[in-house]
Amino acid sequence: MSFDIVEPAISSSQAERPPEGGEVSGGGSPWRAILSVFLQNRLAIVGVAIVILMVLFSFVGPLFYHTDQVHTNLAELNRPPGGSHPLGTDDVGYDVLGRLMLSGQSSLEVGLAAALLATVVGTLWGAVAGYAGGAVDAVMMRIVDSVLSIPPLVLILLLASVFRPNIWTLILVVAVVAWLVPARLVRGEAISLRTREYVQAATAMGGRRGWIVLRHITPNAIGTIVVQATFEVANAILLLAALSFLGLGPAPPATNWGSMLTNGLNYMYEGKWWLIYPAGIAIVLTVIAFNFIGDALRAALEVRLRER
Repeated sequence: MSFDIVEPAISSSQAERPPEGGEVSGGGSPWRAILSVFLQNRLAIVGVAIVILMVLFSFVGPLFYHTDQVHTNLAELNRPPGGSHPLGTDDVGYDVLGRLMLSGQSSLEVGLAAALLATVVGTLWGAVAGYAGGAVDAVMMRIVDSVLSIPPLVLILLLASVFRPNIWTLILVVAVVAWLVPARLVRGEAISLRTREYVQAATAMGGRRGWIVLRHITPNAIGTIVVQATFEVANAILLLAALSFLGLGPAPPATNWGSMLTNGLNYMYEGKWWLIYPAGIAIVLTVIAFNFIGDALRAALEVRLRER
């Protein structure tokens, strides 16, 4: 006796829908596919390696290379590299290598914290505006457009001159400028996502708007959010360097790469290159590294979207 296996009929919408768990045709997790494409980008690997090295250099380096970055040493002013000072000393006797490590801590902390805060605020603002639509969207985005019409550096200078410069103030000042671009990008994603079947189904079932934004809109815009967050870190580091260059950074003995660069430029025509190049190279390498990572993430996510 033989038995015929009868397969259930599958509608066209079910056939096109990915299996449960986020997998698509071809097998494998979407994140695994994104990671695979990301790792094929050599510049992305270089960017990740540079970021890891900068973090280790800034936060682990001082545990092995001990220097006094609080008390000035007038007997060791502007010493060239060599001996007990591999990168020389600056205009108040601080060891430049140790100073570079300390500056990296504040630069990375401000860059990462400001980017995180800006991304969270911009994501929620854009998701609410895009999902709500109508008058709510119009008012919220006119606020964004109005702030965007002000040159970022002018706005930062205004805020930095009003509030006393310290790490927390600089994080807030940079974030106030940086959240605008994520808000516009996420708003565009939200306008597209609000017409999807699962969002309309959640709305029809009486789901609260806040819950729908957090549960359906924001998670499905994660690709745009992650990519923009990496660029925001690079932008925040550059903005902090610009503020410090203009004398609006934290007061000594606190420092960052921008402050070091500013102090070094005073000796640009005296041949004291060790006061300029280390901080400048650190800024350039870190910004380029995060841009490499952002470009690779964008390419990986776009490839995955085309496959779906």
